Amino acid sequence: MLQRVYDILFEFREYAILAGLVILSLILLALNDNPQVKRVRAVTSVVFGVVQEQVNFIPSYFGLRAENELLRRMNVDLADEAYRLREAKLENLRLHGLIGLKDHATHRLIAANVVGKNLTLLRNTLTLDIGSQDGVEERMPVVTDAGLVGLVVAVSAHYAVVNILLNTDFRASAKVQRSRVDGIVAWDGKSLILKNVPKSRDVKPGDVVITSEYSDMFPDDVRIGVVSDVRDRPSSMFKSITIAPSVDFVRLEEVFVVEYRSDAERQLLEQKAPAGVH
Repeated sequence: MLQRVYDILFEFREYAILAGLVILSLILLALNDNPQVKRVRAVTSVVFGVVQEQVNFIPSYFGLRAENELLRRMNVDLADEAYRLREAKLENLRLHGLIGLKDHATHRLIAANVVGKNLTLLRNTLTLDIGSQDGVEERMPVVTDAGLVGLVVAVSAHYAVVNILLNTDFRASAKVQRSRVDGIVAWDGKSLILKNVPKSRDVKPGDVVITSEYSDMFPDDVRIGVVSDVRDRPSSMFKSITIAPSVDFVRLEEVFVVEYRSDAERQLLEQKAPAGVH
């Protein structure tokens, strides 16, 4: 063992001698009280302190980078958790309203999710994730707790397409809840309107419009919307009435299909009478 140490020292004798001399010089400098030596020691201490401070900054810098990365990840996790909590709260509010509607419904309601929307056309539609296997049929109404959504117009085994209020093919017999004035709700491509209301009838902005018992496609007393504007047209016998729909179709996610079928006896009788909108 000693021989190996001796061999290493002999091989690197120049470095060993230099290291010994440097150590000896440092010891002599530390023990020497000469003013010039003291000055050298002071300058050396200052330089060594500055160098040490700069060197110490390197691990601090990398430590700060790691800490910032950890904080960013924590912020992302917290933001994601807050988003999920907001979604859960909103879903709870929506479901609470839908459950309230189902509890008070006079007809069977079939729950559905909206899986497709066309809201930029003259004939706007929704696609639902239920179909004939769930009991859905054409001409069944679709509602939410906010009010009337539309009418089922096409059905497959697992899906259904709904013409919503904002569809130029949509019609519904309606009435003003306050004054019981009757009319026809339709979409003219720009606004939801209440048609065929004479100028002498009592209709005001803020009036609630609901489905009428005259319809053979919709249950009566389902909220449609609120009158937003009433004007007299100089060249017409009827008022120009605009309705703001109660349902927010852009944010709509869950609906109910109402298992409602028109009275066959009434329908047969009305087919014998002059054609009209029901």
